[in-house]
Amino acid sequence: MNATTRTLIAAALVLGIASGPAVAAHAASAPAPSAASVAVSVAATPPVFSTPPDAAALERAITGLGARHEHATAALVRVGGTSGEWRGSSGVADVRSGRPAIAEGRFRAGSVTKTFTSAVVLQLAAEGRLRLDGTVQEYLPGLLPGSFKPVTVRQLLNYTSGIRPADHPGDTFEAAYAHRFDIEDPRAMIANAVAKGPEFDPGTRQHYLNIDYTVLGVLIEKVTGTSYEKAVTARILVPLGLRDTSLPSRTQTRIPGAHNRGYQAVPLPDGGRRLVDVSVWGSSWEWAAGDLISTTADLERFTKALFGGRLVPKAQLEEMFTVPAVTDFETGQPAGLTAGMKRFVLPGGKEAWGKTGGRHGYNTVIGGTRDLSRTLVYSVNSTDAKGRNMNQVAEAIVYAAFAK
Repeated sequence: MNATTRTLIAAALVLGIASGPAVAAHAASAPAPSAASVAVSVAATPPVFSTPPDAAALERAITGLGARHEHATAALVRVGGTSGEWRGSSGVADVRSGRPAIAEGRFRAGSVTKTFTSAVVLQLAAEGRLRLDGTVQEYLPGLLPGSFKPVTVRQLLNYTSGIRPADHPGDTFEAAYAHRFDIEDPRAMIANAVAKGPEFDPGTRQHYLNIDYTVLGVLIEKVTGTSYEKAVTARILVPLGLRDTSLPSRTQTRIPGAHNRGYQAVPLPDGGRRLVDVSVWGSSWEWAAGDLISTTADLERFTKALFGGRLVPKAQLEEMFTVPAVTDFETGQPAGLTAGMKRFVLPGGKEAWGKTGGRHGYNTVIGGTRDLSRTLVYSVNSTDAKGRNMNQVAEAIVYAAFAK
């Protein structure tokens, strides 16, 4: 893969973000399906991927992680699809003991939550309980002040609402850490955001912000008559059997069950660094935009069910694969986000779709080709998970997973 392609994929994925002994990677690759099992008609579109994942490249991508690694203390990876499978884990569960990383451990999935939120909204649209062209002013009267033009549900889903972000304690890790146990009310966050007035006219630009999905969380509660957490659990987690996936309450600060601890690297005056354990952290700031806790196995099952049309009916599912014809608010480049996902381009011009997530200590990705010939889910225990640049271990995993 050439440098230009690597740069394009990395740029496409940086969204939502965003010492002990190292442990060698443990992985297994599956053979390609037999010819009999993949027989297709001559007129059928060939799969994007028809050969198994590159096991050697994937092993190299995650070998040597641990407390002394510059970018990550652990990584959990699942590559799947009709072209073959690969599973791998590397690193340590915690830097003090140096125990090997827990391959089936739970983690904070960050903005991957948005894909779940989007799926529930699209389900409700399919059931006729709301319209994607219906407005916030119609469904949640009084939430937006009179300075706002009508904002549709679709515009919330694809980040073209023009609602500004809510204020946070600060942009630094130190500020976030100091307020990690604060409990925020979603409606208070929305009130803070909309008091600033609109950022642009709805539907004219795209700006990736959590506030759109905070509003969608409130909308889900209004339409379903239950909590956001119960709605997602009943509509997605239970039907798919995602037993290791959960949505924490606003007061829950710990990851339930076995998990690899997350760390943030903090620079020291002498040029060194210390790793701050960030595993215990509140979720009320992120809520419907980023509080999901899951495993790679559960997220792989979710991805396959979603892409395969088993969660959202076909007509509504197209919203997740449709990029609005506007420009990005910050870069001026063509928009790339959809309703809960993002489009990015693979080598040779093929498309893939997915979602990134970043919480302190944890970077996550779900996604794959639309034909499900190749899927990827990973959790990387990044030591700068909210940094502006893509984590180098995560980047290497992506390149290896989608190499042809």
